Amino acid sequence: MKKTGLIAALLMGLACAAFMAACGSETEKAASEPEPSGPKYHCSIEIRCDTILDNMDKLAEGKRELVPEDGLILYVDNAEFTEGESVFDVLQRECQSRKLHFEYVESKVYESAYIEGIGNLYEFDCGELSGWVYSVNGDFPSYGCALYKLKDGDEVKVLYTCDLGADVGATTNEE
Repeated sequence: MKKTGLIAALLMGLACAAFMAACGSETEKAASEPEPSGPKYHCSIEIRCDTILDNMDKLAEGKRELVPEDGLILYVDNAEFTEGESVFDVLQRECQSRKLHFEYVESKVYESAYIEGIGNLYEFDCGELSGWVYSVNGDFPSYGCALYKLKDGDEVKVLYTCDLGADVGATTNEE
C-alpha cells in the first residue's frame, strides 16, 4: 500500500511538473515573440472630458472625483505605432502601459470595438446622450476607431461628449 501511494504521488508530481513546464514555455514563447517589424511611426493621443465640467449636475453619483480639474485625462505627444495599426490599437496600448482604466466591447460583426469607459467614466455617466467619441486631425470618422488606420503625424483626440458629439464639434454628414 505504501508503494502504491508513493508511485501515485510521484506520478502526480510528474504530471504537475509537466503542466507547469508547458505553461512556462507558453509564457516564454509569448515573451520571446518578436515585436512587429518595419518602420515606426508616431501620433499624438489626447483623452479629454471637458464637457463634464459644464455638466456636473448630470454626472452620476460618485464620479465627481474622477474628473480632472482641467478635463485632461491623458496626453501622449509621441505615441509609437507600426503600419496598419488603428486608433484603437494605440489607444489601448497607451492606456494599458499607464494603467489607465480602459473598457470596451469588441464587435466581430463590424470588426470594430466600442469604447464603454476610460478612467472609470462610462457612457451615460453624464446623461443619456453621453459617451466617448474620437477625432483624427479634427475630423470625426463615421466608423469605429478600430477601423481607422493611423498615418504618421496623426493627432488623435478621444473626447467625452454629453450631447451625442454636438458639444465637442462632432458633426454628421447628413443633410
